[in-house]
Amino acid sequence: MEQGRPHTEASRTAAGASARNTPGAHGGHHGRDELVRGEHVHGERPYAVPAPAAPARRMPTRYSVRGQVLDALRKALLSGELIPGEVYSGPALGERFGVSATPVREAMQQLVLEGAVEVVPNRGFRVTRRSARDLAELAEVRTLLELPVVLRLARTVPAPRWAELVPLAEAASAAAATGDRALYAEADRAFHRALLGLAGNHQLVMVAEELHRRAQWPAAREPAFRCADLVADAAEHLELLDALAARDLVAVEALMTGHFTGAV
Repeated sequence: MEQGRPHTEASRTAAGASARNTPGAHGGHHGRDELVRGEHVHGERPYAVPAPAAPARRMPTRYSVRGQVLDALRKALLSGELIPGEVYSGPALGERFGVSATPVREAMQQLVLEGAVEVVPNRGFRVTRRSARDLAELAEVRTLLELPVVLRLARTVPAPRWAELVPLAEAASAAAATGDRALYAEADRAFHRALLGLAGNHQLVMVAEELHRRAQWPAAREPAFRCADLVADAAEHLELLDALAARDLVAVEALMTGHFTGAV
């Protein structure tokens, strides 16, 4: 074995020299091995480690702007700032909110689906004029949809589960006390979502949410809005939870029906 070592080392030296003198030794195949090791080859650029991948780009801000405009329009509708029967153009509203007309039109299309406005060709969008009959019909549909579910829950859900909804009811009362109709509308929907969510039917919650939002848009000839109306409406949430915990089905039905017909 010792005798073979010089021969082996000489063979390696010769092989290395042969490889260096072979045409194309500095070309693609040899260069590829060199580059893998990251070694510098004379006459070629040193191997550069690729730069780290750039972080994923955020989604276009147009969608977040649209959401902000939609929230602002909903608040303006609930507060009566946008008047039922009046027509508003995309460019005019865009100037009002400091954005282009595009996100305004996109937000308005969503409000068309929610029954808050309707399209007026070549002019813009008209705030829907809803009569007392429209609101009464919505209250009837909500009662038909939600009351049987809540009565079933009253029979099966243990009292401690109803106590978990108390913070949402209290949050609605706090929102009502501010007199901010848009803030209360959001808190009101949150309470009802949680209430119906106990049924475990996601489709029910979505349909009820859409009807609830439609019921919250002001009527064309609505009486002067009072903060006391919001406070009274919010108080019914806590009364309903007490009746549900006591499994008082008669009280539950009366409270649910009255809550829908007198919704603000």
